Amino acid sequence: MNLYSIPTGYFKLDGGAMFGVVPKSIWSKVYPADERNLIDLALRCLLIEDGKRLILVDNGLGDKQDARFFSHYYPHGDDTLNSSLAKYGFNRDDITDVFLTHLHFDHCGGSIVRKGDQLAPAFRNATYWSNQRHWSWATTPNEREKASFLKENILPIEESGQLKMIEVPINLSQTLVNFGEHIRIRFVCGHTDAMMLPQIAYKGKTVVYMADLLPTVAHIPIPYVMAYDMFPLTTLTEKKSFLNKAVDNDYVLFFEHDALNECCTLEMTERGVRSKERFLISEV
Repeated sequence: MNLYSIPTGYFKLDGGAMFGVVPKSIWSKVYPADERNLIDLALRCLLIEDGKRLILVDNGLGDKQDARFFSHYYPHGDDTLNSSLAKYGFNRDDITDVFLTHLHFDHCGGSIVRKGDQLAPAFRNATYWSNQRHWSWATTPNEREKASFLKENILPIEESGQLKMIEVPINLSQTLVNFGEHIRIRFVCGHTDAMMLPQIAYKGKTVVYMADLLPTVAHIPIPYVMAYDMFPLTTLTEKKSFLNKAVDNDYVLFFEHDALNECCTLEMTERGVRSKERFLISEV
């Protein structure tokens, strides 16, 4: 098995929204904002080479929305999905599985591309993976979350016939679901309903793709919860449970949105759980 970091660029979001009730005077010391109160966030995917499977976890913003849409998010940087795959000798047609942690536009926007007047899967040989509980949540969205679930990112996946659903366990918060020999799926519901976090056995370590449970290292302290989370008290409970397990089992955390750090391990301190060592996935 091999793991590859696949950066697809950066975007910006409001720092206050990203850190919720935590005052800027505190969070800006660990994650600085610009003069508009915007912070840089990565769009970092993970490529898992596991035998004959080549699994891409999330796929960034994509490029099919119009200039007005992108003007709200300031996409920047030289990395693209294509260039990052090519760095390791791969291209889109090599991908066998596209694993979607959830269906917010910054995680699944690259799933679908425009071909003339048509929308088509960007990964023509891949199976796309979601789960029925989250799919239903995303396709009949609440008013608060509706702007994050763009139908042009989502519905063409199902229409293509390439979509499959991962079974959601009855005891969602306690049960991990197998996704192959070396990958298990952890479900969390604070950010959005039934978000999936891949947990990968790799080189004697457990690597967890954090998606939006912990967008950055700066979100490790328990109260640092995004205003974007649908159920912030659920996030608090999920974070506390996960972080304790991560410390006890020496997990490696892989961050999708941290513009400054790719991975870290954790330690317990007198202030609670904090990052211990920070490094690249290639250094595991």
